[in-house]
Amino acid sequence: MRTRAFRQVDVFTAVPYKGNPVAVVLDGEGLSDAEMQAFANWTNLSETTFVLPPTDPAADYRVRIFTPKAELPFAGHPTLGTAHAVLEAGLASAIEGRLVQQCAVGPVDLRAGGEGLSFRLPRYALSELTDPESTAWIGAAVKGAAQAVDVGPVWLVAELAEIAALENLRHDEARLSAFYMPRGMTGATLYATDGQRVVVRSFAPGDGIAEDPVCGSGNGAVAAFRLAAGQVGAGDCYVASQGRQVGRDGYVSVRFEGADIHIGGQCVTCIEGEVRL
Repeated sequence: MRTRAFRQVDVFTAVPYKGNPVAVVLDGEGLSDAEMQAFANWTNLSETTFVLPPTDPAADYRVRIFTPKAELPFAGHPTLGTAHAVLEAGLASAIEGRLVQQCAVGPVDLRAGGEGLSFRLPRYALSELTDPESTAWIGAAVKGAAQAVDVGPVWLVAELAEIAALENLRHDEARLSAFYMPRGMTGATLYATDGQRVVVRSFAPGDGIAEDPVCGSGNGAVAAFRLAAGQVGAGDCYVASQGRQVGRDGYVSVRFEGADIHIGGQCVTCIEGEVRL
């Protein structure tokens, strides 16, 4: 064992303890897959990341991302929280406001500025879900068909007819898990809008995450869903809220540049120290 620099960063908020926390081990060299997974299980956060030297010469650093149960190829709030920790610790610098993260899904472009950090979705692809079980677990009216949206993680995305129905949702966790887990999906992200507000909730109960407080990749999947549905277009932007049902108050900025989708928000460090791993 040795001591390793550590941060716990709250993402999608400027107010500590109101966003989505990610644990960041700033020196992951020499740790095995099993050791990383065991530590991620111990933190009991939706994600824990480990920073490593890049193997891609175009990247500023490499990161591995773990839930309590498995490694992810990409995730949104861990990407922003890790970039925040890396910059704060002086392990990399944003050149002309830009940074490149290497992860399992490939290089991820980030931007740093006065409004916080943002990343460009490395990819997205949609496929319609026709099985009635894809939405039977929701227990509320759904607008149109659900989609499987691949943004690295694959989210089941559906739009609810009313914000109130989403905020007061009483869903069937077991039925959701029985649908998404055998299909290799990450979980489900639901949203609703009244034209002014966009509210989002994300669930992955089969992976030990009953509800993700504020989910970057889930919001990216919603953005791709809305773009494909013609609800938004190139040059548009909006801010989604997420987390109030679990005592948080997160805000996710979404921006469309042509076909590119950028997801961003504020970050704040809540814990700084060392861990023994």
